[in-house]
Amino acid sequence: MILFIKLFLAHLLGDFIWQPNSWVADKELKKHKSKYLYIHILLHGVLAEILAGEISFIPYAVLIAVTHGIIDLIKLNFQKDKNKRTWFVADQIAHILILIGVVLLYENTRIPYFWLDNQFWILLTGILLLTKPASIFIKTIISIWAPENENSYQDNSLIAAGNYIGILERLFVFGFILTGHFEAIGFLLAAKSIFRFGDLKEAKDRKLTEYVLIGTLISFGIAILAGILVQYLFLQLL
Repeated sequence: MILFIKLFLAHLLGDFIWQPNSWVADKELKKHKSKYLYIHILLHGVLAEILAGEISFIPYAVLIAVTHGIIDLIKLNFQKDKNKRTWFVADQIAHILILIGVVLLYENTRIPYFWLDNQFWILLTGILLLTKPASIFIKTIISIWAPENENSYQDNSLIAAGNYIGILERLFVFGFILTGHFEAIGFLLAAKSIFRFGDLKEAKDRKLTEYVLIGTLISFGIAILAGILVQYLFLQLL
């Protein structure tokens, strides 16, 4: 685990801290012809070796550097302005998977079959429940109270922002419960109330305020129940 943390630190330094925006722009423009691409690749290899601190790790540092360059080249050649976000996420996931593979290979560790663990399936089900299924359930339940000017209110917000906010708040509550930090749920609810207060006050619509409040309470309630249920199922497996 400590080796992975060191390699992840090297990745953060090489990909974010010590990679100027000018390098990124030059790579996107010139792709494989950019000198900064190869400096970037070399930097990752050097950082990985320095932080690993073992002479025997040199071949693995070279492997990290080469695979990093290949992944970056694929991203540079296939990403477009409209899908940069998707390629950024895929690029980072690929780099992290490579680091995990290198750690397992270097330490001669068998790949853990975590998906055979019953707790994994319980946790995965709980997480997925709190995403789109919970959003659809909440939207269906509160649709009978939807105020007339809800659409005009949403026209001024980001696309599907409310849906993503709801998913994130439920996942946060779920995580707080599983880690035993119930008090953090209160801070989260208070923070959301503060941010919502200005918008609802400006709208001057009591029905809209009640509609948002009902949706928020149902959202938090589902997350709390899911967290408690998952905790209970974990205890049953012990």
